[in-house]
Amino acid sequence: MKRTFSLLLLIPSLANLAYAAVRPNVVLVMADDQGWGQTGYYGHPALKTPNLDAMAANGLRFDRFYAGGPICSPTRASVLTGRTHDRTGVLSHGYALRLQEKTLPAAMKAAGYATGHFGKWHLNGLRGPGVPVLDGDSHSPGAFGFDTWLSVTNFFDKDPLMGRNGKIEEFVGDSSEIIVSEALSYIRENVVLGRPFFTVIWYGSPHSPFLALEGDKRKFPSLDEKSSEHYGELAAMDRSIGTLREGLKDAGVAEDTLIWFCSDNGGLPGLTPPSTGGLRGFKGSMFEGGLRVPGIIEWPRGISKPRITKYPAGVVDIFPTISELCGLPSGAMLEPQDGSSLAPLFLSEIGSRKKPLIFRSNGLHAIVDNDWKIISEKGKKNERLYSVYKLDKDIAESRNLFDHGNEVSRRLVSLLEMAAKSIAESEDGKDYLEGVVKQPQPTRKFWRDDSRYQPYFERWSSRPEYMRWIKKN
Repeated sequence: MKRTFSLLLLIPSLANLAYAAVRPNVVLVMADDQGWGQTGYYGHPALKTPNLDAMAANGLRFDRFYAGGPICSPTRASVLTGRTHDRTGVLSHGYALRLQEKTLPAAMKAAGYATGHFGKWHLNGLRGPGVPVLDGDSHSPGAFGFDTWLSVTNFFDKDPLMGRNGKIEEFVGDSSEIIVSEALSYIRENVVLGRPFFTVIWYGSPHSPFLALEGDKRKFPSLDEKSSEHYGELAAMDRSIGTLREGLKDAGVAEDTLIWFCSDNGGLPGLTPPSTGGLRGFKGSMFEGGLRVPGIIEWPRGISKPRITKYPAGVVDIFPTISELCGLPSGAMLEPQDGSSLAPLFLSEIGSRKKPLIFRSNGLHAIVDNDWKIISEKGKKNERLYSVYKLDKDIAESRNLFDHGNEVSRRLVSLLEMAAKSIAESEDGKDYLEGVVKQPQPTRKFWRDDSRYQPYFERWSSRPEYMRWIKKN
């Protein structure tokens, strides 16, 4: 009963949970390696992000929003499934998502939404700088529910080559602006057709190598070369956010469109100014600097009173939230779900989080349970070493409070053990209807070792992003 009441408050015109014509359009936007501190609204000393700032001021801004893992492919798997990534077969960057997983785009497509993916994919088993996703790829965006896609395998920069439903196209300009322009064209087509849309925009910025347009790079004259290129990419990305918001307004659908913005993992080291806003660690780390990312939801129709929340949330909550808002059937999501719906949070604060946020990456385990966090790693003798932090008192994770005799520490270790057992069952395929992992995933490899790409080597050998990779082959 409580769930029904909260939804009726959220959309007063509903007489029941059917959603009918008032279901929101959905746009998921994700940066590639943007750190938690790299926004204007956190007072970054060099970077201005007026469009992200405006989005945050008009919606729900999360001060504690978490990626699915400390590196990119895992977070993308969690976005599409609502599950911590090791359950899905995506153990690290470049692993392919299992075809047995139930995905958000597939559920939205079945519910009548137009589904489009634009930008970085990185869920088809290929590593190395992004190349076009080709026709016939068994793990393309189309295999997971996207009816239209303009995608590359991994990170991409200026003047990219991309695969439009598998056909290679070449573009000129900043990559962020290109994919937003293409996404808006797709959105406008569906507005004319009267179809609700689910659109995913996954940037290639500000992932290395850093290649900003000259005009964007010149905005940071006091920074070193690498940092000015990096922050130039972020400036262009923010500009494209403005283009997206204005494009939705021009199409007459801004009020009824939910935009969810985040980054795929924490920020990068070696930049001036730093990327993580005082958090400990960087990309690849289980500390907050590797996991905590910017997070904003803007939906004028559903979030009428903008505010900032300290509620701990993450990308695993995206599928459950969208499922509730769009009235997806209960079977649309594969169990167990590690996320939970944030729809009630759109109205007011909802107290403590019931489900802890679970993280596993390359032998490191972590759990965020509201203000408490535990990290587990293997010691030199294969023993488990634990660190416990009270995040509301120690944002920099400077004081390890772990104590075997402490009730909080024992509870957190127990949560880790229960999560490990559950994930192990998922890895064995127990969550699937068949009870086993039915189809082997593609071998994780570099695209230069894939015979499908070898016919393009000569043509691509002069492109700076591919040159050294092809020469190595």
